[in-house]
Parts: sequence; C-alpha cells; structure tokens
Amino acid sequence: MSIDIQHAYNILYPHFQERLCLNEPLVSHCAFGVGGPADIWVTLKSQQELVDLVNLCAEQHWPLLLVGSGRNIIFADAGVRGIVARIDFHHYQINMQTETSALLIVEAGACWDQILDTLLPLGWSGLEFGVGISGTLGAGIVSNAGARNWDLGQILEWIDVLDARGSDSDPDDQFAPATKRHYTRNELDLSYRHSRLRSKRSTVIDDEGKLVFSPRHLIEPPEIVLRLGLHLSYQDSQQLLTQRDIYLRERRQREPSLPLTGPIFKDHQRTSARDLIAQVGLQGQIHGKSQISEQNANYLVNLGGASAEDMLQLIVAAHQQVLRQCGIDLMLNVDLRGEWSHPDQTNPL
Repeated sequence: MSIDIQHAYNILYPHFQERLCLNEPLVSHCAFGVGGPADIWVTLKSQQELVDLVNLCAEQHWPLLLVGSGRNIIFADAGVRGIVARIDFHHYQINMQTETSALLIVEAGACWDQILDTLLPLGWSGLEFGVGISGTLGAGIVSNAGARNWDLGQILEWIDVLDARGSDSDPDDQFAPATKRHYTRNELDLSYRHSRLRSKRSTVIDDEGKLVFSPRHLIEPPEIVLRLGLHLSYQDSQQLLTQRDIYLRERRQREPSLPLTGPIFKDHQRTSARDLIAQVGLQGQIHGKSQISEQNANYLVNLGGASAEDMLQLIVAAHQQVLRQCGIDLMLNVDLRGEWSHPDQTNPL
C-alpha cells in the first residue's frame, strides 16, 4: 500500500495542526523504547475525530494503524508506513444501578491506573485487580488483559466499536463508510488473553523461528474499540486503597524496575512462560542492548539504546528453546507492527 505522504499531511494538517507530525520517532510512543519513524503520526482526542480519520483513510486508501498507549507493541526499526494514530479520548461516567452497583461507561483511550485513581477513593471496586497495568482499557479488552485470576471480560457488560472491515475494497469500488456497532460480552469470545477482536491478528513464530504475520487491513485494527461498559460494585474505600498498595508492592517484587514491557508470551496451560524461559537457561540473556529480565524471564529490559531487532532476537530464541527443550509452542502476547526484515517473513503494514 503506497501513500503520498506530503499530500496526506497537507490534507490532514488543518484538522489536527500541532497534533500532526511527519516522520515521528515511534521510540517515543513505545514502552519498549524501540521503533523507527511513522510516516505520519496524529493524536486523536475524540471519537468523532477517529470516525472522520478512518473514513478519510478508507476513501483515499491511506493505510492507518490505530494504537493506544503503546504498552503492548514492538515497532520495527524501519518504522511504520502510512499513518499511525493514537487513541487518546478518555472521558467516563459512572451510572448508578443500585446503592451498591454501578456501570462505568469509559472511552477506549482511558488508562487503567488513571481510572483507578478516581474510582478507588470513591469506593468503586471492579478494576483493582489491574493495579499496575499501564495500558488503555480499549486495548485491554482486545487482549482481555488481567491479573490475579481476574480479567476485564469478567466485569464487561458491552463495548461499542467502529467497524471499518469494509475498507479493504478495490479503489474503484464505491466508498462504504465505517459503521458503529454494539457488542455484548457474550458476543466477544472472551478467554485467556483473547477476544474475537484479536482473532487472526497475532504474529506467530513457526517451528523454524520465522515470523508469520496475519493479513493486514487498510485500517488496522479493522474493528476499533470506542468505549466500554464495565460493572462496578461498592466497597469501603479505605480497604480498596489498602488493597491497591498491596497489589503494587507485589507487582514491583515480580517485575523488573528498568524500562520494560511484557509479558512477552502468554502463559501455557500447564506452567507459566516465565518459568519455561528460565528453565531453558535464558533468564538474563543479553542481545545487543536488550535483555531477558533476570527478575522475570517473560519480560524484556531495554538496557539503553536497544533496537527492535535486539528484542526480536531474544523473543525468537526464547520461543525456539522452549519449543525444542519442553515441546511447548509459546504464543506471543505482544504485537509486532511495522516493516520487519526478519528472514523469510511476509511484511505487515
């Protein structure tokens, strides 16, 4: 997919102005601290801006990658071609249902910790299991993020999405604008670190250590979470705040303190990815400026100036060693985006 970058920039600038950037370094928008430039970067502050941008990109056949806070993405060293847009709308409201229950209606760009800072002092429980998860709630429901044997799916009632699956039509076909859809919890095929929105979109490492990317859409992802309805229950606020502090201490004990992101792999049903990688002797392994954490082997640490390729080499090595020594095919829990140059792969968007 090709795009006249300057032409697209000139069209978009009157709408976004200082929020629009050419050749934006993605290292600034990635928890791993790696990644080359995005041809065009823009921050979206409202649902309407998202709808308008998606429809314009579909009409013009400009490739568009939508991201949250970048906590679960490794951007390639060559960057991303086309437009990368951050979803940064995060309004919320609490609708009382009974004296002890409420529905939190929250936009997809809201960050987990920021919402908790509001809810817990008010005595609203439901999301505290995710203390320390720094991503957005929109991205969180795509991967059904969770901790402590809880996940978002367990408190979710519904989501609204923008459906842009019709954008992959031939340029000569009639333009079909994206449409909003409403899904209940039971329509999302929620399970461990999975939802229907993530299905067939993950990168796989095959038996030979080669990357196998899923087909990419003109608008990626093709269904974009706009807002969520989450069930809350009332509890004593002081107890909730005390529990938050306990959870934070526990997380700091098991996660590295250096710049990092993770977990890299999903846990296997029989044992954790952390234990498997340690078992094959790769805990603390270094490649370039990247390291498999000595504290938790399912995390990567950027030692300062790491490249995406440094991290990819460690990811592939961990996958291959666990596969050969333990017979377990670990599945990636992070997304690889951009123009990767790994041997024998098919490049994604």
